[in-house]
Amino acid sequence: MRIVVGGPMLSLLLRRKRSSLPWLWRATTTTTSTIRSFSTTDNNGGDEFVQSSKRDRAAWLMRPKDSLVDAVADNLLDRLEDCKKTFPTALCLGGSLEAIRRLLCGRGAIEKLIMMDTSYDMVKLCKDAEEDASNKNIETSFVVGDEEFLPVKESSVDLVISCLGLHWTNDLPGAMIQSRLALKPDGLFLAAILGGETLKLELRIACTVAQMEREGGISPRLSPLAQVRDAGNLLTRAGFNLPGVDVDEYTVKYPSGELFCPVMLKRETALATASVYESMFAAEDGTIPATFQVIYMTGWKEHHSQQKAKSRGSATISFKDIKKQFSDGGSSG
Repeated sequence: MRIVVGGPMLSLLLRRKRSSLPWLWRATTTTTSTIRSFSTTDNNGGDEFVQSSKRDRAAWLMRPKDSLVDAVADNLLDRLEDCKKTFPTALCLGGSLEAIRRLLCGRGAIEKLIMMDTSYDMVKLCKDAEEDASNKNIETSFVVGDEEFLPVKESSVDLVISCLGLHWTNDLPGAMIQSRLALKPDGLFLAAILGGETLKLELRIACTVAQMEREGGISPRLSPLAQVRDAGNLLTRAGFNLPGVDVDEYTVKYPSGELFCPVMLKRETALATASVYESMFAAEDGTIPATFQVIYMTGWKEHHSQQKAKSRGSATISFKDIKKQFSDGGSSG
């Protein structure tokens, strides 16, 4: 577990509508020539707009160099240093674009970087941010597009990376399949998403107690998040080879519990939630802790050079013989 002082605004976790209707592809251009726009719309015309609007609001509230976002982004990028392979072309999906771009620092030997989000304001925030000197030689483009319908050709990028963004998508398995299709053979998929235990101990309990007291019942107030056990299944379902999943927890300290009240609560319930949160979870120094579970996922697109499991029944020696051999060796020694 890691402790971080300060943290992100929780508008990223507010519950949003999910659509089961099919999506239609639409490409548009914007007046800003350096930011290309590719958007999607469904049959009722509303869900994509709601999603991008919430990301716009998160962009307005997001502060530069957020300690939690930076910690997660840096931890995610560290995985590139474990690979001997280089990644000339990389696609960075929405969530923490600015942090990924700023903290890249030459990792992965990236030469061309595509920064993409469904929110124009998120992309503009990344574009306008101060660029790290080590990234000056990277050809960077900025795109407004949808993770579920990536505006890139199949087998065109070496790396797809997403930091705290994929939990926004309506169709997470579909978005991961799109990422695999965009990758070249032996391309790498790296993602960090918020796990199901995020804020469960603190905010969910406080919100439940306050709603029961003030409204006589409870209703969901946070986005549904993936569980750790689901992450490996998602990678396999999306068709990735050599899937890897690990988990980290970050405890962020805030000055006041009022930061955590979801905006759709009634004022009376929101104040009660803040009061319950502070009374139940306040630390000795007066700060209010919040726990964020982050799930890191790694997967590779299929390539003939990767390790492959032997076919079932192809073994030439049994585990019983191996056990007997080691047992005999141990007794004779």
